[in-house]
Amino acid sequence: MFYWVMKRIVVGPILKLLFRPWVKGLDNIPADGPAVLVSNHLSFSDSIFLPVMVPRPVIFLAKSEYFTGKGIKGRLTAQFFKLSNQLPMDRSGGAASSSSLSAGMSILAEGGLLGIYPEGTRSPDGRLYRGKTGVAKLVLATGVPVIPVAMIGTDKVQPIGRKIPNIRRIGIIIGEPLDFSRYDGLADDRFVQRSVTDEIMYELMRLSGQEYVDAYASGVKERLAASKAASKKPVDPDADSRRAAVRLPPAGSIPTPAPGEVTQIGSRTPEEQGRSTPTGAPKPRRPRKLHNRK
Repeated sequence: MFYWVMKRIVVGPILKLLFRPWVKGLDNIPADGPAVLVSNHLSFSDSIFLPVMVPRPVIFLAKSEYFTGKGIKGRLTAQFFKLSNQLPMDRSGGAASSSSLSAGMSILAEGGLLGIYPEGTRSPDGRLYRGKTGVAKLVLATGVPVIPVAMIGTDKVQPIGRKIPNIRRIGIIIGEPLDFSRYDGLADDRFVQRSVTDEIMYELMRLSGQEYVDAYASGVKERLAASKAASKKPVDPDADSRRAAVRLPPAGSIPTPAPGEVTQIGSRTPEEQGRSTPTGAPKPRRPRKLHNRK
């Protein structure tokens, strides 16, 4: 009920009035039956604009962090995502990710329309990044149609870190369904999973016109965050000069020579000369006298 009210009465009409989204290929989405919408991910608002413009309810797999926030804000965010037909997706890998994919399979088994972002996270710079094979595992296991979707301009409406969106027009391009029935019986083959994922990403690149980067967006984000943190460390401009400086002994520790006195560098002081040789240390040998032979 909440989803229908927000889409049809509250959020939907406002978004259509302000952002005037245009859509191409809407007839490529089947009127009924299970299907997977695979989309590029430019902005947080992708998960709002796409469900608003698609006539059927769309259930998205969203990152689990949206459902585990603390405090009043965290609880409200979690409640909003639950009521807006979104399921938590654990991206840590292993059994946790498999459980999330199982939830997606349940939606498809009930004939629902499932939305997923193969990149796993938002693009840090507007380019299209390498897809993760979770989407291929889901598609190969269920055999449902795969419908590529390209979001256009949403990164300009709401870039990463911006809470209040910019008012400008956005677009959605929906491609023709992709058929992977030729891989029946090979759902567990890792090379097939990678091939299916790459084919999906190629179609998204073709529809969106984005530059493709053969690297995971999550890894790029981690490197950018590390670089940003390193640049914030305070830099001491005098550090190098201090390391290169000659350390002088304290004032008064070096005796001032009397006028006309010759100071030999490295020579021992009278006090040092009067010291006895340490026990067990070899005594210095006397220099041998040389006799001139006549």
